[in-house]
Amino acid sequence: MQQISYINNEERTMSMLCHLSGLGMLLIPFGAILGPLIFWLAKRSQYVEVDRQGKDALNFQITMQIFFIISGVLVIIGIGLLLMAALVIFNLVVIIIASIKSNSAERFVYPVAIRFIQ
Repeated sequence: MQQISYINNEERTMSMLCHLSGLGMLLIPFGAILGPLIFWLAKRSQYVEVDRQGKDALNFQITMQIFFIISGVLVIIGIGLLLMAALVIFNLVVIIIASIKSNSAERFVYPVAIRFIQ
């Protein structure tokens, strides 16, 4: 993992919140996208690392939403529910790992994230 030199603790905290806000999926529909989007838009011009990590978190959550939609369609043939359960667990674990790495000033690269936002 790549070490990041943060300017201050607020940048580290905001970077971590970009990742943790993906847990918004537990509160509202599409909260996993809205959470990172709000933090990224609010602080991207102020902090370079928040801009980078916010894009990463947002790209990952958009990718996960696409996977959830596909697994919803696959419910018809019976494999969708199992796939959805696996996606929820995978999403939670990756969000937690990304948040911990971000708070430790390490750069985390999300697996299977499609780069929608450059």
